[in-house]
Amino acid sequence: MTTSLSNAVADQLAANLNQVRDRIAAACQRVGRSADDVTLIAVTKYAPLEWVRGLIELGVADLGESRPQQLIARAAELPSSVRWHQIGHLQRNKAESLLPVVARIHSVDSMRLMEQLAKSAQQRGCRPRILLEVNVTDEASKDGFAASDLVAAWPAILEQTSLEIDGLMTMAPLGDTAENARPAFRGLRELRDRLVEMSSGRIALPQLSMGMSGDFEVALEEGATFVRVGSGLFEGLPAE
Repeated sequence: MTTSLSNAVADQLAANLNQVRDRIAAACQRVGRSADDVTLIAVTKYAPLEWVRGLIELGVADLGESRPQQLIARAAELPSSVRWHQIGHLQRNKAESLLPVVARIHSVDSMRLMEQLAKSAQQRGCRPRILLEVNVTDEASKDGFAASDLVAAWPAILEQTSLEIDGLMTMAPLGDTAENARPAFRGLRELRDRLVEMSSGRIALPQLSMGMSGDFEVALEEGATFVRVGSGLFEGLPAE
């Protein structure tokens, strides 16, 4: 696969990616973690396809999209080696169409969506990996389980066998500094630990998807294993 990027665009894209990777490594080092335990998801929803191809050539293997239709369309145009992540709100009637192409769905935000995914997975004979989206800060504008509702539903969730529940995801509140996001990230990690304890060894929830371009370093310090970075990878590139 070759791209038609100009040298200037290709160089800027490479510089941005290297800077993000360096920031990931530094954040992990501060808390005694290995950067190898972190997956960078490049959020490509506003990026031209050639920029996305450029990232793939630079070694980015995990791509995230908010809209199912765009994810499916781009999956058909890009190498099959890409691991696709659905990171935005997912309507139940779009759930089944994603299953053949996604590596993980990060935004399972209700029991009704989980039940629909389980039904579709049974019909297709697959066991998709999902993350449960949690509205840690109880903001009315955000999707996701309330932490208390997820705890209450946990015994029932443990009984389902059609989905591999791989971890939790959250969106931090907007703030003036990255540090303002720390309580949300810490709250997700603490909730994960509580749910694992309630599971009595039945589920590990190894993944925490949290942190975006402006706050992923704080998220990593609080235990993120997936960081979702979009604008940080495309800074300085010309608008379409």
